[in-house]
Amino acid sequence: MRVLVVEDHVTLAHRIAEGLRDAGMAADVVTDGAAAMVEAAATAYDVIVLDRDLPEVHGDQVCRSLAGVAARILMLTAAAGVDDRVDGLELGADDYLGKPFAFHELVARVRALGRRAPSAPPIVRRGDLVVDRARHRASRGTHALSLTRKEFGILEMLMAADGGVVSTEELLEHVWDANADPFSNIVSVTMTRLRRKLGPPPVIETVVGRGYRL
Repeated sequence: MRVLVVEDHVTLAHRIAEGLRDAGMAADVVTDGAAAMVEAAATAYDVIVLDRDLPEVHGDQVCRSLAGVAARILMLTAAAGVDDRVDGLELGADDYLGKPFAFHELVARVRALGRRAPSAPPIVRRGDLVVDRARHRASRGTHALSLTRKEFGILEMLMAADGGVVSTEELLEHVWDANADPFSNIVSVTMTRLRRKLGPPPVIETVVGRGYRL
């Protein structure tokens, strides 16, 4: 899952991003509303964590402009009254969290928003493979798989595609963050490690010139 954190308090923004990365997500950071609109237009984020009181372009306007995109929006604000929450939801936000917040609640809400697509339920099964997206666990048959965050992210995307081809570009966009080098072989290297951990018989097929599928 790839998340955009939009928060003008730089230290808080990077703490949120680091915490999301520790929870197995790819996270990018911008600190004003104008940059948020540019990034959201250029990258297919799964969830956007959006502070309401932003410089350049106010968070309300950002929320309105992004309401039609595929990304789910979690709005953050110090104003946590009922009317404020209603206003945020009516602007197009999918969820609303007041400051200060417990970080584990933020992570849980981001994960819940990422699971809202009907094609990606909390637990996905394909043959003897099981991915529990809520608990960030995977298994094959009776064996639990010890996967890195990136390996899990790749497997999660392939499982959600249900036999469809997932391109290298799509994997880079959703599993890695903006710091990933698009010209590196990082996806193929991670895919090799994942295949090794999944064991025989092989379940991931390389579709030459297109990407990968289960």
